[in-house]
Parts: sequence; C-alpha cells; structure tokens
Amino acid sequence: MGMTITEKILSRASGGSHVKPGDVAVVDVETAVLMDMTFLPEGWREVLKLHDKSKVAIVFDHLVPAPTIQAAMAQRAGRLFAEKFGIERLHDVGPDQGIAHAVVADRGYALPGTVLVNGDSHTCAAGAFNCAARGVGGPDMLFAITTGTTWFRVGETIRYDFTGKLRPGVSAKDIFLFIAGEYGAHVNQNIEYGGPGMSSISLNGRRTLATMGTELSAEFVIFEPDDALLDYMHRVNPGATMHPTLPDADAVYKERRTIDLGSLEPLVALPDAVVNNSVKISAVAGQKIDQAFVGSCANGTLDDMAVVAKVLAGRKVAKGTRFIVTPGTQAIFRAALKAGYIETIMEAGAVVTPATCGACIGGHMGLLGPDEVCITASTRNFKGRMGDPSARIFMGSPATVAASALAGAITHPGAFFEGDAA
Repeated sequence: MGMTITEKILSRASGGSHVKPGDVAVVDVETAVLMDMTFLPEGWREVLKLHDKSKVAIVFDHLVPAPTIQAAMAQRAGRLFAEKFGIERLHDVGPDQGIAHAVVADRGYALPGTVLVNGDSHTCAAGAFNCAARGVGGPDMLFAITTGTTWFRVGETIRYDFTGKLRPGVSAKDIFLFIAGEYGAHVNQNIEYGGPGMSSISLNGRRTLATMGTELSAEFVIFEPDDALLDYMHRVNPGATMHPTLPDADAVYKERRTIDLGSLEPLVALPDAVVNNSVKISAVAGQKIDQAFVGSCANGTLDDMAVVAKVLAGRKVAKGTRFIVTPGTQAIFRAALKAGYIETIMEAGAVVTPATCGACIGGHMGLLGPDEVCITASTRNFKGRMGDPSARIFMGSPATVAASALAGAITHPGAFFEGDAA
C-alpha cells in the first residue's frame, strides 16, 4: 500500500518505517523555529542544552517593534538565548526580520522532504515548499530543540488536484475561500495539493493556500515539488540537503477532489468564521467598512503588494476608511519599495507598517474599535481577533480588500483586471 507525501516524509524522518493513518510517528526535526512569543516569561523555561543549534532559528514577529514592556522582555530573553547557544539564525528587529513563516520562505529554511516545527498555528505555511510543517505547543518545542525529535499522530489525507488556471483578479485566497465554503473543516486530516493546474499558481500563491490550511483545521498541508520550487530553493538556500517527495502512485487517500481553477471567482467570508461561511461578493457588496487590511503570513507576499498597488494606482482610499498594509518581511518591504509598490500604495492614502503580526492578531498597529467593520486579507476573522469583540471582520483576497478600500464598502475587484491576459 503506497503512501501520500506527508506519510512518506514522516516515514523518512522516523527512520524509514512504513507510516499509515492512525500510527504515531516519532520523527527527527530538521528545523525548529522560535518566536518572540516563545520567550514570554509565563511560558519560557530555562534550556540547559540544544540538540543542534544549526537547526534552530529565532524570529521576532508577533509584537515587533515591541509595543509593551512584556514584549521587550521576551525579545531580550530571546537575544540572550541566541547568544548563550551561538544561534546564528536570529532575525531580530532590523533588516532581516519579518513574520516567522515569511522569513522561513524568504530564506529557504523549509527544506523539501523534511520536518519543521514552530510554536505558531500557521506553521503549515511551509508546506508550500514540500515540507511537513506543523505548529506545536510550548513543551513540544522545548522537547524538539533539546532532543531533536517530536511526534505526530498520522491522519488521513485529502488530495486536491488542480486543473486549468485562475482568471485575472482571482487569487489563491479565493481558492481557499472556495475550499472552506464547499468542503468545510478538515479536522485531523492532511491536505495534499497537486495536479496539472498547480504549476500555474505562483510560489507566493502556494504559500497563501498552505498557510490558510490552519483555518481548515488540517494537520499537515503540503504541495508536490516541481521545478519552480526546486529552482527557488537552490537560489535562496544553495547547498542545503533536500529530499523532494512525491506521493506513491498507489497512495491511499480518504478522498480525492478536482478543482477547475478557471471556474473560481472572488469570494468573501462572512464575519466570525471562515469554514462553511463563504459567499459571492454580490451577497455583501455595498457593506460599508471602517478599515481594510492586507498583510500577515498569508497575504504579505510581494505578489500581494503588487496586486494592491495595481488596484490603487492613481486612485484614493475612500474618505473615512483606513487602509493598513503590512509586508510579510522587511526584505519584501524593500523589494516592494524598489518596485514602486510602496509609493503607489501610500500615495493612494494607505498606511504601510513594518513587518509584524500586529494588526492580524489584534496586537498593535491597527486594532478595531467597538462596532467597526473591517475587510481583511489575513489569516482569521474570528470575533475579537483584530480588536473589540463587537467589531465585524469580513475576509477576502488582497484584490478584493484593495477595491473595497477605494469604495469604502465591500466591492468586487473584477473591474481592475479587465483586459488582463488570462
């Protein structure tokens, strides 16, 4: 009986034993990522040894630059920890900083065919790079960095085969909103993406789709490797040992589904949930908004900055509407600056922030007040996620959010892509 991609990676990381759903796999961890939140005093414990400092990375992202004394204390603890053990991959406040999953993508830390862990729930973002990546709790993170191992219960896999190509103005976020609305939660299941249409989705688009797998309650979310992925990895992390992994021809899936990308349209998730909560934009068009947000580990890529700039070019954000844009890393910020995207976005009246989880998590740089309405291209729209619990948060693609910011109300982005080549 053949194995899926996730099963094959866990099998290799556990010493080569055959892995199937229901098994508990004890696996070697290739990369462990710690964040500023890891070092908060209430959860951090003294570490006496590391299994391998070269397999540890530290990225400050949730509360950066530090908006509270507690956040400053956590970052100081992280710096001292890195100094104590000689950890070179420290992404402190500065030019190499960013949202952890985006830094992992920028630097090629998620090696195909290996296991990566992080204390953040959206760690499955690294599945875009054919890496079995998952968020784990504090004790498991400490165990991983001190022993080099962790464990997972192996779940069944849902396979999605993509065909066709997205139409102009339709993005990976819309693919997610379709899956969430059509198929609902994937609790205790893995998601595997592939098929002939996969090659038409950019690596940045795959990152968005992999990241959002957390909102489907999936365990692992993973893409097949292809030339685009391998060329990128060799460029950003030359010399790294990779194990690109495809499913076996006779892999066993719980279900296999085909999605024609060309049939999809922009969608919006209604407030308070993303699963089974997607509607056509026409159902909510005209809904007044107070704030629009594009950013987070899901939608802070250079592609997203380009789309926002395209929609905003030569136009102005509606009076009374705040538009906040957060690049995923400082490197993406610089690239967007060089490409002219930042100037275009700011000239239109939006505010561009440093790379941080800030507005997405309701931490800083853009919280919502009582009864305000926001449309976001980020990871979550739960009640209270981005500020006051009475605020209402709709979710859409960067194109939809930017179009809505111009109108001051939820708007279909299609008009901004008319005439673009399919």
